Amino acid sequence: MKLAIIAAGEGSRLREEGINILKPMVEVNGEKLIDRLFRIALENDFQSICCIVNEESKEIAKYLLKQKSVIPIDVKIKSTPSSLHSLKELGKFIDHPFILTTVDSVFNESDFTRFVKYVSDEGENYDSILGITDFIDDEKPLCVELNDRGNVISFHNEKGSHNWATGGIYFFKPNIFEEINSVIDSGLHRLRNFLNHMLQQNYTLGTFKFSKIIDVDHVEDIKKAEELIRNHETII
Repeated sequence: MKLAIIAAGEGSRLREEGINILKPMVEVNGEKLIDRLFRIALENDFQSICCIVNEESKEIAKYLLKQKSVIPIDVKIKSTPSSLHSLKELGKFIDHPFILTTVDSVFNESDFTRFVKYVSDEGENYDSILGITDFIDDEKPLCVELNDRGNVISFHNEKGSHNWATGGIYFFKPNIFEEINSVIDSGLHRLRNFLNHMLQQNYTLGTFKFSKIIDVDHVEDIKKAEELIRNHETII
């Protein structure tokens, strides 16, 4: 399976708080975010990686391409207006079912390993499987309502009474790229809007529950992510 990584954001909120390095190079528990994903990919037997970075992050692309001796990797350098456009660009490297993650998603590694196994065993029954968490700490969460089978029946842009939210980790099949090209041409932006579009078009969206996923958008998120990792290591 291929791991696709979106690392095309600007990291503006971290910069405003004094972190003056590119987000993929931010260290959490002594490990760069991008290095952590590479290590996890290797430990979970991914065959290859593709990654998109923005045009202001060409040094990240050079850093990534040095990893080719460890695992095959394709890198796209392009600034895009949204995560959906970034995913579209990654589609040029993808022709099999794949897992997508944002570079700033920090999660329990054992949860991720179970997710990989689950999508390998059950992925053929779904058009997409979303990693979700009941730890909702995002400024703009994408919350989900589920049926009794754990499938998504609606999306919501506010927490309200909802108990689960997406966490930036997804399983997709490559046929989504035909749909993405169509909806982008019609003016649709943002991955969350595309997920809602898939639901409205009767795609089957399953879910997998992670114990906790943290998006590293602020300095305080680095501390939360390190606590998550340390707690996980203690349990193991």
